[in-house]
Amino acid sequence: MIRVFPQIENAKLMSLYHKGVEGQWSAAQLDWEHPLGLDRQGQQALGHVLTPVYLGEQTAMVGASSVIPQFFAARQTEAQLYLATFLLDEARHFEILTQFYHKMNQRPLEVRDLKEIFRYQARLFKSQDRIEWLWGILLSDIFARHFYNTLKTLHPGSLFAHIASRIVRDEVRHLAFAELFLGKILQQQPELSPSFLKMRDDLLGLMSAMSRGLKDQCATIGLDGVLLIATVADDIEKKVRRLHLHDPEAELEQDIAE
Repeated sequence: MIRVFPQIENAKLMSLYHKGVEGQWSAAQLDWEHPLGLDRQGQQALGHVLTPVYLGEQTAMVGASSVIPQFFAARQTEAQLYLATFLLDEARHFEILTQFYHKMNQRPLEVRDLKEIFRYQARLFKSQDRIEWLWGILLSDIFARHFYNTLKTLHPGSLFAHIASRIVRDEVRHLAFAELFLGKILQQQPELSPSFLKMRDDLLGLMSAMSRGLKDQCATIGLDGVLLIATVADDIEKKVRRLHLHDPEAELEQDIAE
């Protein structure tokens, strides 16, 4: 049933929405005269390594547009409002990274060149459920945040570092929203834990596969893909503990073994 005058009660989610509104920025505010900081071979490698994140920004934008109606149907107005800012964030990231590719005169990889990119996005959209989608976004944003921060540190003063420092601020806000919203949902529906943990394992496996597929390009720009995935996995595990995710069957098997 449509509510003409819905209730807006969750102060924490609304605080994130207000931060999302106040934190908006545009490509015009970036200094595009920063040096690229890489030779042609390095630029091509960066263009390839950046591909999964670049595609991720696009699909997150599309995904948000598809799940907002679900939050509307569930009468979760605060989440609808926040995801409107999320959608604009992802659109901006997509636009800016597209401009960055043009600045380097490079192209991202095609899906046929690294099929794990397609498999990763297909796994994100497998459920079509807003809650599982948000969990997948949380995992993806953890990867993106570490990716941007790592390359920003490796190539300080470069144009990509300049761009990454702005995008990371948005990613941190997205993570805060996802964790806050999912924490409440999981208190009400702890039976979601096994499917969440299965999705974590699936996506981490595909992250590792993408990293292996881009091993040479990562080495060209000084990125340790193995260390990056290990750092991401550790951060995800911290989120698993914070959200009190657990697998009852696994715990039962452990109890029986002991």
